[in-house]
Amino acid sequence: MSLQLCNQRDFTTGYSDEQIISIFLATRYHSQYTRRNYSRAIYLFRQFIAFKPLREVTWQEVELYKIALEKGFCNKIEKPLAPATINSLIAPLRSLYKWGSTPNIGVFSQNPTTCVHTPKIQINSKNHYLTQREVILFLNQLKKQGYRDYLIGATLVLLGLRVSELVSIRWNHFHSDPLETSIWLTVINGKGGKQREVKVPRALWNLYNELLFHSKQQETCHDLNDRLFPLTVRQVERIIQKAREQSNIKKKVSPHWLRHTSATLALIHGASLQQVQETLGHAQINTTQRYLHTVEQMKKAAPDFIEDCLKEVF
Repeated sequence: MSLQLCNQRDFTTGYSDEQIISIFLATRYHSQYTRRNYSRAIYLFRQFIAFKPLREVTWQEVELYKIALEKGFCNKIEKPLAPATINSLIAPLRSLYKWGSTPNIGVFSQNPTTCVHTPKIQINSKNHYLTQREVILFLNQLKKQGYRDYLIGATLVLLGLRVSELVSIRWNHFHSDPLETSIWLTVINGKGGKQREVKVPRALWNLYNELLFHSKQQETCHDLNDRLFPLTVRQVERIIQKAREQSNIKKKVSPHWLRHTSATLALIHGASLQQVQETLGHAQINTTQRYLHTVEQMKKAAPDFIEDCLKEVF
């Protein structure tokens, strides 16, 4: 064994599991929400294996953990978890071991997650959108709750932001184009730490300026580094939940439903897939294509053609 390999092995084996996890999260993920969720998922797994050293974990233990999640053995109410939830708990383990088992990192001698197959997720978000009439009803209810709540709903619908991106907006994230004809928002806290530019419709920008005017009227000083909505993700979710209940909309509306609504309405009214992909910050165009179902449903379907040729009967 070479001296270089010996030194690397001594170096990597000197880390505790806590240190390995901290380095992994700090170097791989910039979003505080991703780090929080991944940290929690890894902790749940470590709890399941009675905090056995991560270096000694086998694929059988990861497989048993997956089965325990499927059977509901890992939660207090003993309720089986949905495939999407199981995948969200296994994905951080995959990422951790893939990162740690690469030759240049070398904290793990093997990746025990490569043989573990997670359950297939059915795409059930395709109907998670509001109709045009429901959007108007919903925004009117938010307006009754207050100007801030209305502006939150309008931002989610018009810009299609994730709720974590919404609460991260600061006043200095807005800027004009070189010709000063349009206003753009630089989304800093995108998924995976990615940054993107989203065009702000003029009507929405006017609403932001009105918010700023109201704040000045109330003698509230605003710095460019101030957050537009100084709220937590949970507080925004409660605002949306309250509006849903008050407006009597039967759908389980959430901030993410408004993101789906934004994409669906944009495509229906002529936006291209690429435009929607760029606005929503999808890494793959396939993700954006899921929203095409509604547009396709609005086109003439096979029964419509049959009805045309049998009009005399009907």
